[in-house]
Amino acid sequence: MASVTVAPVLDTLWFGERAQFTATVRDAAGRVLTERTVTWSSSDSAVATVTALGLVMAVGAGAATITAAAEGITGASSITVTPLVFASLSAGDLHTCALTPDGAAYCWGANVLGQLGNGGTSQENAPSAVMGGLRFQSLSAGGLHTCAMTTDGIAYCWGFNGYGQLGDGGTDQGNVPGAVAGGLRFRSLSAGGWHTCGLATDGNAYCWGWNSSGQLGDGGTADATTPTALAGGLSFQTLSAGRSHTCGAATDGRAYCWGAGQSGQLGDGTTTGSSAPRPLSGGLALQQVSSGRAHTCGLTTDGTAYCWGSNGAGQVGAGSPGSVVLAPALVAGGLVWASVSAGGDHTCGVTTAGVAYCWGVNDGGQLGTGWADRLEHAVPEAVSGGLAFRQVSAGLFHTCGLTLDVAAYCWGWNDSGQLGINDTSDRRTTPVLVFAQR
Repeated sequence: MASVTVAPVLDTLWFGERAQFTATVRDAAGRVLTERTVTWSSSDSAVATVTALGLVMAVGAGAATITAAAEGITGASSITVTPLVFASLSAGDLHTCALTPDGAAYCWGANVLGQLGNGGTSQENAPSAVMGGLRFQSLSAGGLHTCAMTTDGIAYCWGFNGYGQLGDGGTDQGNVPGAVAGGLRFRSLSAGGWHTCGLATDGNAYCWGWNSSGQLGDGGTADATTPTALAGGLSFQTLSAGRSHTCGAATDGRAYCWGAGQSGQLGDGTTTGSSAPRPLSGGLALQQVSSGRAHTCGLTTDGTAYCWGSNGAGQVGAGSPGSVVLAPALVAGGLVWASVSAGGDHTCGVTTAGVAYCWGVNDGGQLGTGWADRLEHAVPEAVSGGLAFRQVSAGLFHTCGLTLDVAAYCWGWNDSGQLGINDTSDRRTTPVLVFAQR
């Protein structure tokens, strides 16, 4: 035996990524020798670890040398682990997911049903790379599952699948991305509590998963394990799946909702549900909608925000808390909004000036105002820290946001590691930088 060569010779990985390294053993004549025992090691296990089979895991920013040894002969390769940079994020119930600029997906938080997509079911308190090497253009974290769409419009989902919300034709749990059945190409996806909806490139809207309240909008209440077309033939520009209802803004600007309605979340002036799209009261023209646990919010083309539905904690933001708000109510404060996000029992939004505000329940600090309490917060309150945001996403008990300089922050409850700060401290009441960045 004369040499050991390690490939790749030089590799750069994002934090949390994995790479398979190989070692080739040769004799003095250059012939490959097989069945030689190779031992792997890393010069810095705080940067990269390596298994007995040469699988390298990037665990911290910096540089390390990966060495393969056989019968006293060694070969080595250099690895550089770069800090994470995120381009978008989505907060689910007890987990959060984000995309890097090149479309690599990372998730963190609760994982008992595989909703992080990393091949396991263990909780992750810091960003963990989604397996499969796929590159996505968008993703959406739901209740106990996650869905994402590749750059060519193919939809993948992973996590809990008891109602068919992964759309793969079955009900088996998936802890790695699996393609949605049917061969459809999508331009947007939204993962709800236990169902998923998407807008296909053919111009039609589809939903799949749990349907006991008619949240799939197909006119019935039977669950669907594959994409089912929305009833009514409407064309939508945006869709948002909530806990047990769905809302969308049609291409003509009119907004529609369907599914459970007992909390007024359909915004049609009633507390009755519907298994087919029903127009909002008042004829508002909306460009964006966001469906939460039992309330919904939307934006007009001029950046005016309206919310409706459950309002016990003030999450509708109309200035006073109450039981239910049956029709769209103007969010107080006179702010001009770039986006809004309805969560569990709270709502957050970003103004056109990049200032983040939240309102509603604040028992875990999910409003990000610097304190936690059990009071109702019925008007928008500025998130502490003076950060300039491009996006916020309200989860069930936590909130995450992406700043203008593409740094991800989270705040609120953290009992499942959903803040991604590499610990499980009970809660954070101000934005905290997600681990492995910068």
